[in-house]
This record gives sequence, structure tokens and C-alpha cells, in this order.
Amino acid sequence: MRTLDWVDDHLRMIDQRRLPYALEYLELHRWQDVATAIADMAVRGAPAIGAAAAFGLALAAAQASGAEPADWWRGFDEAAAGLAATRPTAVNLVWALQRVRAAVAALGAGATAAELARATLAEARAIAAEDAAANAALGTHGARLVPAQARILTHCNAGSLATVEWGTALAVVYKAHAAGKQVHVWVDETRPRQQGARLTAWELQREGIPLNLISDTAAGRLFQTGQVDLVVVGADRIAANGDVVNKIGTYTVALLAREHGVPFYVAAPISTLDPATPCGAEVPIEERSAAEVLQINGQAIGPAGVTAANPAFDVTPHRLVSAIITERGIHRPPYDMGAVVAAAGAEERG
Repeated sequence: MRTLDWVDDHLRMIDQRRLPYALEYLELHRWQDVATAIADMAVRGAPAIGAAAAFGLALAAAQASGAEPADWWRGFDEAAAGLAATRPTAVNLVWALQRVRAAVAALGAGATAAELARATLAEARAIAAEDAAANAALGTHGARLVPAQARILTHCNAGSLATVEWGTALAVVYKAHAAGKQVHVWVDETRPRQQGARLTAWELQREGIPLNLISDTAAGRLFQTGQVDLVVVGADRIAANGDVVNKIGTYTVALLAREHGVPFYVAAPISTLDPATPCGAEVPIEERSAAEVLQINGQAIGPAGVTAANPAFDVTPHRLVSAIITERGIHRPPYDMGAVVAAAGAEERG
């Protein structure tokens, strides 16, 4: 399932706000529309956000393809700044924007606006294609960690919908299932936006993979009664020391896994690694609207006038992480994400 793609002259993406009730697509023709889609979580998941932002730049570039180069660059940088401001935690967003800018700048001062626009779209397409390939590869690596019969717990949605294709944590599940392993997935509902209930359960059901949806508060009972064999989650950012920033509630699951001796694995492409940030404490944590906590599907669940806090992510310390799975393989403690990124870069240059 392709979450987003360039179609003719615009970006087409699944509107994840409508799932699981309806599979609908957004047709986006302006970078401002892409920024709104990211901020409103019509598209979400770190790799998908990065690819969407890159295509947002392609839309801005195309709109100004007839401009003078100086004016084109002003419009390009305005779009990049607007897209970067949508969500602060997922590192793929800024990574993709910087990568596209570097690729386009490499054309040099003599490039026309039309040439710059073509290069922008080419780099955005490359980012999307590489994300799909990376996630397929990390799924294959991660499937080696899955026993022949496995009860897997996952949190939030780290499936195809969180990426361009395949997913991260669910890529591991999909590849294990395709290899004939008997997997059953415990799906945390993931309050307050129910990404597990709305998205992960929908994906797994489409693939015919056995699952049970559980309330977030039920996970402890499953661990306590020996019904979880491993945990696999995704990530929005992984710091240099291996600290993992992921959807709120991930840290709680990691603590349960450690208490009960269950492996806790994190699956993410190298684009989600952030060697420039030493540890998770330095990552900005997005605080979203209190309305997400106070309502479910628009229906108030608290008394009038009550306030709510809504941090969108938490930090799982690297000491709780059994392994980090990327397209380059399985990485175990002690973690040095800078070395992983450097090795990947050297391989690409070679």
C-alpha cells in the first residue's frame, strides 16, 4: 500500500483522519496544503512526513518555475520554513527539507528556475523511493528476531501508513508473516488519537494477520501473564546514544518489557537517526491540542471546563532498548547512531 505519491503534477496521499471508516485521498497542489495536512495529521509517521514535506517543496518549486532564480529561491526557502514549522519532533521532516535543498543547490548559480524545479521533484521522488526500499530491507532484518510462533505487542502505528510503503515496526511483522511464521499482534489503541485502533488494526486486518486490539492500560496484564513474546515499535527520532523518541506511551511499554524480560525492539530507517542530538532529553517534544484528550471523535469525555495536557511523544532511554533495526541490519548496545549514519553515508558515496 502506497501512502503517498506524486501523480501527474501534484501530491496524492491517503487522508488518515478518515480511517478506518473510509479510504479517501487528498489531492494537494500547493505546499501550504501539504503543511496543513502534516499539522492536522492527515499524514503522520516520521518517514511519511519527511517524504510529504519533500513533495511539498516540489509543489512550491513548480509554482515558481517561471520566476527569476533569486525569486525562485525566496519562494523555496519560504516553503521550507513553513513546512519545517508544522511538527517539531520527527527528525525526518527537517532531514528531508535539508536534503532537497542541498541537492538543488548543487546545480549552481547558473541554474534556471525550471531546472531547479525539476531537480526538486527528482530529489523528492528519490526520498520516497529510498524510504520504501529501506523499510522493506529493515523488515527483512527484523523478521530474523521473530520466533516461529510469536505474540507481538506494538504501539501507535508504524505500518505502511507511517511511511511511504511497508512501514517500520509492521514491516517486521509483514516480513515474518510472509516467511510463514505464526504471528499474533497485540495492538495498543494508542490514546489520544487512537492510531493503533484506527490505523494499525486496519492495516493488519487488510493483510489477514491475527490481532487483538487492547486498551493501552491492558498491556501490563498481558506482560504479567506471559502473553507477550516481544515488542516492536517505530520511532520519530533516535538520538546519538540510542534514546528513542516515539508516540506517547512507548516509554511505559518499554518499562513493562524490561520488568518482564521481554525483548523491546525499535524499527526505523536511517533517516530517523539523529546523530547531531546527543540524547533524548534534547529533543523538542510536541504539545498538541488539549481537545485531543478531552474528546473522542468529537464527543466530550470530560466535564466542562476541565483542562488537559497532551504531550505527543515520550523518550525511551537506550538502556531499555534491546536492539534497533534499520535497513543496514540489527544494532545492539552500546549504541552509536553517528557511526551507523556515517557508515551508511560512506557506502552511498562508494
